[in-house]
Amino acid sequence: MLAALYRILALARKELLAVLKDRRSRFSLLLPPILQCLVFGYAATYDLTSVPYAVLDQSRDPASHDLLAAIDGSGVFHRVANLDRAADIATYINEQRVVLVIQIGQDFERQLASGKSAEIQVIADGRNSNTAGTATSYVGAVVGTFNASWRAAHGGSGPAISVTSRAWYNPNLETRWAFIPSLIVTLTLNQGLLLTAMSVVREREDGTFDQLLVAPFRPVEIMIGKTLPSMLVAIVQATNALLVAELWFRIPFAGSFVTLYVGIVVFLLATVGIGLFVSSVSATMQQAMIYSMVAIMPFSLLSGLTTPLSSMPRSLQYLTLINPLRYAIDLARRVYLEGAGFGVIVSDLWPMALIATVTLSAATWMFRRRVQ
Repeated sequence: MLAALYRILALARKELLAVLKDRRSRFSLLLPPILQCLVFGYAATYDLTSVPYAVLDQSRDPASHDLLAAIDGSGVFHRVANLDRAADIATYINEQRVVLVIQIGQDFERQLASGKSAEIQVIADGRNSNTAGTATSYVGAVVGTFNASWRAAHGGSGPAISVTSRAWYNPNLETRWAFIPSLIVTLTLNQGLLLTAMSVVREREDGTFDQLLVAPFRPVEIMIGKTLPSMLVAIVQATNALLVAELWFRIPFAGSFVTLYVGIVVFLLATVGIGLFVSSVSATMQQAMIYSMVAIMPFSLLSGLTTPLSSMPRSLQYLTLINPLRYAIDLARRVYLEGAGFGVIVSDLWPMALIATVTLSAATWMFRRRVQ
């Protein structure tokens, strides 16, 4: 066992030296992730087409029914629950069942009939800041239309309803608060997949792969030795993104670093499994790079990084279930902004662990087949 460990560490050291001895490789590994964090932090925006929401209607009168009917009929919102208690609000937002909760107070219609301004509260999930901000503005637009129709039917002046908004986990609804924590894991996908995909192919192109086969390395030891350097580089890049988020953008970290890095490691296991599989089926480094970029693009688009998953077609939402980046982004946001612990993020950890098991098994089978 100890001898196998020494062989793996020796191979990992060789792989790290191969990556770091090239000046251009060092540049591409360290500087671009920081630049990407800065660019996305300032320039990224989201789109919104569908908003799941819940209602706590404490009035239950015709006026509140008409208001909720106008919200449901907007084409953007779809109601997923009618709450009975204020304590249920935290459950639905924490478990990400809804983007926002609309709370209508008692005596809603009576206040409107008396000419007073009736208040509703919109509680939004600020972990996805742009979605929450856009959804809140849509509620304001529906309320504005309702105000106009109510005053036209009942007379009076001034707004019939006033909206009070509150965002959890991101009080100012800053887009970068949601985007930068997501980049922590997205950048690990890019570099972890690319480096792993090119590791075995590099040996073939350099003519040293046969030397590895005749050396006292078993196939599993070669795979582990090829995997560890890629994971190490990816973790360094994740740390760089984390430092940019905290030191440059001043986004407060609410969770545990141990929890975050455990999630990153599990995600990387799934990522390097895909990278080793790509490396096993590629004949040249150019092929490995093309295959990796082809994989990275759908992973990113189907992760919820730029587009809310609820806005995607139903068929694509099912497809995202096999995307490890989907779970990694949700984990990073919840740990960073919400302060979620292991008990909360286990719903993200076990799918990534399952994907890692499948991809690493497939990569091992393909690698052994190519060796034979």
